[in-house]
Amino acid sequence: MSLGNDMPDDPGAPANTDPEGASPNEAEAAVDEARLAQETPDGDFPEGAEDGGNIAEELDDIDAEIGGLQDDPDVEVESAEDDAARDLQNEGLEPVDDGVGAGVTSSVEKQLEEMTADLKRVSAEYTNYRRRAERDRAATFELAKAQVASDLLPIADDFDLAEKHGDLKEEGPLKVFSDKFTKLIADLGVEKFGQEGEAFDPNFHEAVQDMSSGDEKTVATVLRAGYRMGDSVLRTAMVVIGDPE
Repeated sequence: MSLGNDMPDDPGAPANTDPEGASPNEAEAAVDEARLAQETPDGDFPEGAEDGGNIAEELDDIDAEIGGLQDDPDVEVESAEDDAARDLQNEGLEPVDDGVGAGVTSSVEKQLEEMTADLKRVSAEYTNYRRRAERDRAATFELAKAQVASDLLPIADDFDLAEKHGDLKEEGPLKVFSDKFTKLIADLGVEKFGQEGEAFDPNFHEAVQDMSSGDEKTVATVLRAGYRMGDSVLRTAMVVIGDPE
């Protein structure tokens, strides 16, 4: 009795299951044949077991295909990507494109450049403001000094008249005050000008009388001295113009 080709079409029929349908020798032969099929290597079935050989070959082919799929990394990567995309779609999200990240980086770099340019401009404006503020403060300080000096000029005129009348003696108390005042205005940067014999200059001299006869004019008499501080004229000298001697 053969397992491959002598198998009845209806093994469950009573005639096929009746113990009298097979002799003891046939049953023992069938058992031996089945044991031999289990112990025989793949592809080396005994005669009469051709169907078993075909089944073994098909199983080997299926195992080879499954092993190839497991060893192919592309299949795993594609499967993982498909699963991720499917999860995003299930959550109502779209896969993020790599170009979006590049666009965000470009936008951030542009904003950084604009902020850097604004910072440089503000820094330059602040530097110019400091310079302008320092210049204005210096000008204001000089103007205040000039104003104070101008307010002191009448006192200087009084000391000049006292000197012309001989009231400033070497040992007199008025001489001491005169010397201190002269030093005070000198420390402020005030200079006295307007001496007899100087060439007449309308920028520094105010002529109250012209006694000259020619084109060349000089200061003949000083009626009131002039004062200047640096390049600024605090007061012009009041003079009488005459001919040079």
